[in-house]
Amino acid sequence: MDHYFIGLTLAPTANTESGVAVIDRNNEIILVDKLFSMQDIQFFFENFSSLKNSQICISLPWDNSMLNGKWRILSKPYQLVSSNENFQNTDNWTQRFSNRGSDYFNTLIENEIKINRFELYLTRQALRLDSSFKERSPADCKALQNALKMKHGFNLSSNMMPMALLEALVGAVLAKNLSEQTEQKEKPLFEFNGVPVIRG
Repeated sequence: MDHYFIGLTLAPTANTESGVAVIDRNNEIILVDKLFSMQDIQFFFENFSSLKNSQICISLPWDNSMLNGKWRILSKPYQLVSSNENFQNTDNWTQRFSNRGSDYFNTLIENEIKINRFELYLTRQALRLDSSFKERSPADCKALQNALKMKHGFNLSSNMMPMALLEALVGAVLAKNLSEQTEQKEKPLFEFNGVPVIRG
């Protein structure tokens, strides 16, 4: 029986905050925190006493290391892969997701820790937590905070919380939903470095 549900939204680099959230079966928030380096993330997992009694969902971070230029960065998630035999995939710029932390998460799985990966925006859609506002804008952040309060009963502050923490709560909700399923409702979307990627 899983006692805790952990959501981790992993940023592409240590310069951007990652969020971690721990909830229980009654949607009581045990912990929300910002993490930056992989050392911070490892420290959290190594010092969480109920790790084997927890279900964990970790987001896939975007790989932003390929090119400069706003239009290239924004076009990357929508670029068709191998659609043209003459397409030059220079510097592997069509790689949508970063491998950050994958080796460490695989060692946790080898130690029988229950981990799934998820794509944040697809999961928000599946859980009906998406909005019509620009992604990660203040309006989108406020809409997500209100949706988590209304749909899942979280006791959240009226002040706007950092987006990384709200996204981590999305992962925790997904982890709880997975634990409550008696059967796998849908097949994983795909595997990323040997770990199934689920939607919701």
